[in-house]
Amino acid sequence: MDRFYASWKDGIRAKAKKLERLKAFIKFCVKREWLPKDITEDLEAPEGSSVTVPKSPYTDEELNRLYAACDKIGSQLKRGPSYRTWGGGDVKDFIYLSIYTGLRISDVATFDITKRLNGNDVFLRMHKTKRPLFTWIPGWLVKRFRARQKIHGSLIFAAGVTQNAKQLCDIWRNKRLRKVFALAGPWEAPPHPHKFRHTFVRILLEKGVPVPDVAELIGGSEQILRKHYAAWIPGRQNRLSRILQEAFSDHSRGKVVSIR
Repeated sequence: MDRFYASWKDGIRAKAKKLERLKAFIKFCVKREWLPKDITEDLEAPEGSSVTVPKSPYTDEELNRLYAACDKIGSQLKRGPSYRTWGGGDVKDFIYLSIYTGLRISDVATFDITKRLNGNDVFLRMHKTKRPLFTWIPGWLVKRFRARQKIHGSLIFAAGVTQNAKQLCDIWRNKRLRKVFALAGPWEAPPHPHKFRHTFVRILLEKGVPVPDVAELIGGSEQILRKHYAAWIPGRQNRLSRILQEAFSDHSRGKVVSIR
């Protein structure tokens, strides 16, 4: 087990997450009496892996660069066997759905419009209350998606004949989005599709949406949201500062007196 753990080449946080899963599996084996004792008990996560790393969403300026990159691509991409012709407009719609819903790339790539879109409401998942949870998207975006449905069918982001979630994610991540990211560069931090989900959170918090509501929309806890998101949002901090300034602007300063 020591040699196995030492062979991991992951970063410190990825290694810590993997160790957490390994420990859970070993405990399961011990509980089933497949192992006599916990052989991962003395393994510790790498130093520094518990330090919180702020999430880094796309800024509005970066989003505009991405949209401009989509416009540059146009529809001049070549057809391939079993693949639909795609262009910048397809990638822009993919980004729109990611930004406006906070869905993960797997959910966007396999988005079934007949099952997930009802009017302006997009189904996210079943809530812990056993009721469906929805988010809202504007009418102009609904029209774009309905137009895609007429061309591509219910799976508006499917690529060719495949409906396999992993294959669809790989196509969007490694071919289509990667091309747009390259055109929109340079980047201070490497871009990746999951940052669209972070951007969804950023926009809501900057607009003053309560933290519990945002946490509910992304399926996380309020504690985790504050830990990973709230600290790095300058717009939110500026808004709080303005609220405090307005709250105390009409209060007179107290007098300073000397105390013997």
